[in-house]
Amino acid sequence: MFYRSSAVTPVFVQKIEDVIMNVTIADVPEEDTVIWRFNKTVNLVRFLPGNLGTKVTDDYSGRIELLEKYSVKLKNLQEADSGVYTVVVSGDKEKQITGYKITVQDPVSPVKLSVDSVSSSSDWCNLTVSCRAQDSHINSTFRCLNHTCSQEGGERPQVTPSAADLHVYLATGSIICNHSNQVSWKKDMKTITNVCPRHAGPESVSAGLSVCLLKTAVFSVGLIIMVAALITVHLMEKLKKHE
Repeated sequence: MFYRSSAVTPVFVQKIEDVIMNVTIADVPEEDTVIWRFNKTVNLVRFLPGNLGTKVTDDYSGRIELLEKYSVKLKNLQEADSGVYTVVVSGDKEKQITGYKITVQDPVSPVKLSVDSVSSSSDWCNLTVSCRAQDSHINSTFRCLNHTCSQEGGERPQVTPSAADLHVYLATGSIICNHSNQVSWKKDMKTITNVCPRHAGPESVSAGLSVCLLKTAVFSVGLIIMVAALITVHLMEKLKKHE
């Protein structure tokens, strides 16, 4: 009997979550046993030949759910569950059918983006920010000129001691601090308009123009009322003289 072996598939799982490991095996001889193994030595479950049923290893009792065919669900994964899981058909010889390389990760810690310094003039605005996670931090500088902002310098994205990626960057008018791994992500952000109000882009120019027009209109209405009042007083005085 010939079984086609497939490569080991990498899978990342968040701690305490479950993972489904699928396998399809056709035409298994009645005398053969199908076995799921962990790191080539620990048997998780054995599908016994004939009609003898299944045997789950005591250490995995309650954590293994048997699915359709020979697929399984492993529940409540912990860091110690990281490793290679393979399924083999055991008869005269053992043949590996498929495998999964499972990596269990904690969710990343929250991040905090803070503005360390700001310097500006009527034409430009420079700022330095810090992006901090639980076990690492990076700094970066940004420059806004004529309503266009760019990232000028700072540390490149780095891998933290917890094997997560810490990254600070500019997107859609905001500075974003992102902390992520293969199973989770957290972010914090600052809007450029709140940090460099004079260099916030066309939106702020339009808003400023609207405020200016409103002030002009209010002033004009007030002036008209004052002139009308003066004319009214002048006419009343003339009428009194003619009486």
